[in-house]
Amino acid sequence: MAHLRKSKSSSLLCDTEEVLLAHIKQGNHLAIALSGGIDSVVLLHVLVTLSKQLQFTLSAVHVNHGISSNATLWSRFCCDLCHSYGISSYVAYLQITKEAGISLEAIAREERYRIFGHIQADYVVLAQHLDDQAETLLLQLFRGAGVKGLSAMPVTRKQASDAAPQILRPLLDVSRSRIEDYARQNKLNWINDESNDSITFNRNFLRHEILPILRKRYPNYPKTLLRTSRHLSEASLLLEELAEIDSAHCLDSGKLQVENLRKLSFSRAKNLLRYTLIQHGVTLPSTAKIENILNQLLSIGMDNQFHINLGDTEIRCYKGAIYMLPGKTPPQEPKQCVWHGEKYLPLQHFRGTIRFTQVKNQGISQQKILNGPVTVRSRSGGERFTPACNRPRRSLKNLLQEAAIPPWERIAMPLLFCGEKLIWVPGIGIDCEFQVNSDEIGILPTWDPK
Repeated sequence: MAHLRKSKSSSLLCDTEEVLLAHIKQGNHLAIALSGGIDSVVLLHVLVTLSKQLQFTLSAVHVNHGISSNATLWSRFCCDLCHSYGISSYVAYLQITKEAGISLEAIAREERYRIFGHIQADYVVLAQHLDDQAETLLLQLFRGAGVKGLSAMPVTRKQASDAAPQILRPLLDVSRSRIEDYARQNKLNWINDESNDSITFNRNFLRHEILPILRKRYPNYPKTLLRTSRHLSEASLLLEELAEIDSAHCLDSGKLQVENLRKLSFSRAKNLLRYTLIQHGVTLPSTAKIENILNQLLSIGMDNQFHINLGDTEIRCYKGAIYMLPGKTPPQEPKQCVWHGEKYLPLQHFRGTIRFTQVKNQGISQQKILNGPVTVRSRSGGERFTPACNRPRRSLKNLLQEAAIPPWERIAMPLLFCGEKLIWVPGIGIDCEFQVNSDEIGILPTWDPK
């Protein structure tokens, strides 16, 4: 029995089967990312062998980056290989161009994962292995990455969209040498990407120039670095848990409060800010940039209006609350839009929709707007309003300030007019003159921002 266990643990086929059994279900659809290199060719052979036994559907996706002059030959090789196994294949053609400040490797990787996000499958299966883990850790170290960046690649990972297939990496505990042995034993054919020999690329420089020297002194370094990465993964999870705890104490009405941030140590506040940015889908800037933003936030007064752009996101602060907002400028529209009685009035310029509902004893009196026209406009200044019949007429500016509506929301707020009279303001109410009478069916506007 002991011999059988030892034999099973040394078999690449059996090791992969164990990983699959722990993560997939019968009937799942697995799409292997097939480059045509030795790693993905071996994984394809293994998955074809296991597919009938474990009863999962198998297909392949090949990404033609269009960078190499041999790219078309590689695509044909992958399609022919899949045909020989009797599985379907899909080729995604890309046109990658170099961008300033971003490596070609990084652009190609981002485009691959974009393709993977649209594959119709339960899992996209990648052939990354033990040596890839070690190389990635070292590359991240040289980039000055934090704990999260130094964490080990997980066996499974969700993609950005909930509808996208999960990423599955069943070979992460398998060394490159075992993959090469398996390929030779099973007489497999694969392609060699000439770019893998170029030490211009950082990963190849490590692989060809540094790691062979490292292996002479530390022959088991891939497993040792994997262990280090897993320790860092645990530390990263603990930091996320700490951020969740701090977030619960620092949030008010769904917004981080500067005063509560000040009660944390600088490191915990920075950890919480980083966590909050990730939760809002913001691409993290450098550590120096995050520290600079945090220092500015911690030093502002209650009356200061903080505003900084971070990619497609704006970070603003108003009355001590921190807002994360989409930073894209909306397209221009005519200055006013006429309402013709629709139930829904989409307003692209205002980034939202006004919904009109008929309600008894609430809303705008239909009789009082018959002489119209009823239009939607933005603020021009000087508007006056009476939301309560037992209160004097007030300037809209003062009413918005008292309601603690941030300045940038006031600018982008749709206002409803009947003729030249302001009749409705989101978050404030309906002007006394236009409110329904008792037992009357009124029209209640509701503002739904995007």
